[in-house]
Amino acid sequence: MRILPLGLILIFIVACNSSKKPDEAAFLEGLDSAEVEGPAISEEVISSIIQQIPSPLEISVLLKESGTKYDRTLLNSPDNISKYNSNYQRSLNLGIYGTDLGYTNIYEQNQDGIEYMSSIKELAESLSIGQFFDIETIGRLATNSKNLDSLLLITTQNFNSINKYLQEQNRANLSVLSLTGGWLEAMHITCQVYTKTPDNNDLKETIGEQKIILDNVVQLLSFYEHKDPNMASLLGEMKKLQKVYESVEIVKTYKESTFEIVDGVMVIKDNSTSEIKITDENVESISNLVSAIRKKIIS
Repeated sequence: MRILPLGLILIFIVACNSSKKPDEAAFLEGLDSAEVEGPAISEEVISSIIQQIPSPLEISVLLKESGTKYDRTLLNSPDNISKYNSNYQRSLNLGIYGTDLGYTNIYEQNQDGIEYMSSIKELAESLSIGQFFDIETIGRLATNSKNLDSLLLITTQNFNSINKYLQEQNRANLSVLSLTGGWLEAMHITCQVYTKTPDNNDLKETIGEQKIILDNVVQLLSFYEHKDPNMASLLGEMKKLQKVYESVEIVKTYKESTFEIVDGVMVIKDNSTSEIKITDENVESISNLVSAIRKKIIS
């Protein structure tokens, strides 16, 4: 499957009208009282890392293709939103709800999708970035699978706009947290589905491939390790997950690239292959730790 270059916190949720200037005063009023000074991470660095992270859409499609039925119990209940009172909690769960929304959409569970869109809008407004979100537009696009490419383009473009704005306000940490939450939720759902279909090698390999993605997530969090106690704690949890992943082996076999003509355009074809060496015991250990980390975030 192709990796979609998308800030996965915003799948199906970023507005089409991001050209509208945010209300800076409203944004500042919504910040936690404690100032969190983070490093100025260049847009290029953030973008390059995001490019390596699979979107919830990709993973949700894989889950549906595995033949498993829709299971709302795997998701974080929209009713939990009242528990999230800090920007740290809100940002992480904005990402989690974004992944959950992608999952409901792939399975065409429109009523559930509406509930998640509502929760996402509320979280975004509490973070004073609600002006970037247009639920009606996203809902209209999300109801038709033919619009997925347009939706992905919109979310990609607007994630960059939001990240730039948050960096200008010294709050790029919110983007990093949401990204982490979205990835963690995708991991949780994938691991849970795999336990029900242990003969699905595609899901097993997907879990193994996340070893590389986890390294990128850890890199992002490490930028704030000495500036934000909450993010330092989350980084510690992710490093524990990295430790569990040490026994997963990814062996890449290099093969020289070739040139091909596709639709009249010459493109480079990467012929290298990767072998994911991961056992059921590895998956169980990963799944247990992912669930434990997620439980702390959503509770």
